[in-house]
Amino acid sequence: MSPQSIGLVSLTRHLGAWRSPGAGAAYRQLAGAVRLLILDGRLPLAARLPGERELAQALGLSRTTVSAAYGRLRDDGFLTGGQGAAARTSLPTGPSPRHVATQTDRSGLIDMTAAVLPADPNVHAAYVRALERLPANLPGHGYETAGLEELREAVAAGYRRRGLATSSGQILITHGAHNGLVHLLRLTTRPGAPVVFDHPTYPQAIDAILAAGGRAVPVALPDGEEGWDVEGLIAACRSSNAAMAYLVLDHNNPTGRMMRAADRTRLLAGLKGSETLLVLDETLVELTLSGPPALSASAVDAPRIVRLGSMSKSVWGGLRIGWIRADRAVIQRLAQSRASFDLGVPILEQLAAVELLTDGGKALAARRPLLRARRDHLRARLAEKLPDWVCPRPAGGLSLWARLPGPISSALTIAAEAEGLRLAAGPRFGVDGAFERRLRLPYTLPEDQLDVAVVRLGRAARKVGRGRKAAGSVKPVAVY
Repeated sequence: MSPQSIGLVSLTRHLGAWRSPGAGAAYRQLAGAVRLLILDGRLPLAARLPGERELAQALGLSRTTVSAAYGRLRDDGFLTGGQGAAARTSLPTGPSPRHVATQTDRSGLIDMTAAVLPADPNVHAAYVRALERLPANLPGHGYETAGLEELREAVAAGYRRRGLATSSGQILITHGAHNGLVHLLRLTTRPGAPVVFDHPTYPQAIDAILAAGGRAVPVALPDGEEGWDVEGLIAACRSSNAAMAYLVLDHNNPTGRMMRAADRTRLLAGLKGSETLLVLDETLVELTLSGPPALSASAVDAPRIVRLGSMSKSVWGGLRIGWIRADRAVIQRLAQSRASFDLGVPILEQLAAVELLTDGGKALAARRPLLRARRDHLRARLAEKLPDWVCPRPAGGLSLWARLPGPISSALTIAAEAEGLRLAAGPRFGVDGAFERRLRLPYTLPEDQLDVAVVRLGRAARKVGRGRKAAGSVKPVAVY
């Protein structure tokens, strides 16, 4: 799939099981499925869709049905180009279209697509102190390619406290962990080059890999609630000769699971002598809520490990401060190459980050018990309202990775939007239409909002269930 056009095979794969018998007219269901793919980013904007005739043949529909679906999407602002012209994906530019969440716009939409927390008072206080210190930095030019020395040292000190010997020369400050991944992809990945990753994973990482021209090589997490397929990762890296493997080993997004130190050691031993750069996204490493902290397992290190860090999840997304920890030679290459992409991070944000990183842990002190309470609250409400769902208790992170009673994640997401609840469907966290039996549910909202969200989710689930039963399509589904 290129940013300019969506191939027929790619679109049908993304659509997956888009049609539910008894859930309404086929053209409405098809339009809803394509709209969801656009809204959650699985279809890029301004991309050309297959023609009506060829899509109708591929889906076993009449051309009239596909034409009606495309027409609906054009009316709602999700496609451009008149009938007979190439249909390209877009987003509505005016008021919310009449078919999209009109009820929720009136009653108050609850958005559970992002697993993030609002800023607490520590962030404001840090900015106040940063403003007081800003004048001392104004005589300089303000361009810090690798980042302010004092921030790099504060980040390095954090690694040293974890048992990882680190100097400021091994740190590059970025606009968040995602920006760091983009820099690394630009440095190491050529068009068509394989990039290995654990599956499911952070959706924007998949987007970044594809945008860089990389070939996605997913390695599935085992069906159980713990562990990684270490042998599978080793085999995928070696057989594909991957230049990079992107892994979220510390409270994996979205599953919340954490790789044990022994498995990390085994992974490094299996890749000894290979050219694969192991990029470990540690955005959630400080958000352990139960059991041993992830920081202890993450102390396993090697020269070909690159670590991505960020304050977006643990402190506040609006701060936009992240970093790369790597060998000095890699940091130097990144600092040289970034000039064609960006010229560094704003000084004020860096000064605020220094304040937050050197505050003795106050910024995180109240976060963990708050998240622990919300995690347990959400699981309890889901057990009451949706007892046929399985919602394992993650050791950390910001979300539950629920097992659904059937492959209904996309259909459920569409139904929930009409109930005033915005969700990210399971397939958003993978490739090739995977995870229709899964749904990520962040527990970052206040408990009263989580209660309302579960009620709306229950209504949406019943609506989807009635559609399946009406056609006699419900069969026992094995939970994996």
